[in-house]
Amino acid sequence: MDYAIIAAGEGSRLAQEGIKWPKPLVRLHGVTLIDRLISIFLKNNATSLHIIVNEEMKEVQEHLRQLALPVPFRLLIQSTPSSMHSFYELSRELPGDRFCLTTIDTIFKEEEFSKYIQAFQEDEVSDGLMAVTDFIDDEKPLYVNTDEELTIRSFSDQAEPDSRFISGGIYCLKRPAIHVLENAMQQHVSRMRNYQRQLITEGLKLSAYPFSKIIDVDHAEDIEKAELFLNE
Repeated sequence: MDYAIIAAGEGSRLAQEGIKWPKPLVRLHGVTLIDRLISIFLKNNATSLHIIVNEEMKEVQEHLRQLALPVPFRLLIQSTPSSMHSFYELSRELPGDRFCLTTIDTIFKEEEFSKYIQAFQEDEVSDGLMAVTDFIDDEKPLYVNTDEELTIRSFSDQAEPDSRFISGGIYCLKRPAIHVLENAMQQHVSRMRNYQRQLITEGLKLSAYPFSKIIDVDHAEDIEKAELFLNE
């Protein structure tokens, strides 16, 4: 399966709080965020890896160029206005019919991720299987509203009566989702959350896959939180 990582953000909040590394090179237990994701993906049937970083991240670019990986690897260097635009640039060369996309700062348990990937590979009904969690530690969460069968009905910026989960920033999608992305770009849609809404609007079937917890590393204090979580 193809894997893609969006690592094109500036990480400005971490820098303002005294973290000297660009976000992809922030370390948890001595391992960079980017290396951790790559390692997990390789353990979960990766057939190709695609990563986008912004043009200013020279240190990250050099780090990735030095990697010797056992699968085809594409490094895209391009500054984009949003994660949705980064996804669009990555999508142009995703070769397969199924892929998993994540942002660089998603921290999750490996065993949960492996079960998630297995569920997606076995799913013949859904167009996408979206990682969700009921652990809310995000400044601006995207609420995911589902029915009892975990079919996603809508996404909302504010909690609603059926808002059981928030988005975890990990997306397993099939080829039709790229067609919707192309439509979204043509319609000047911005932000990943609005793209996710468009997936529903255009009739794709999305299902939610609950993780016990997913942590985003946005602030300096999140590094310690993430390390403690991985030790649990």
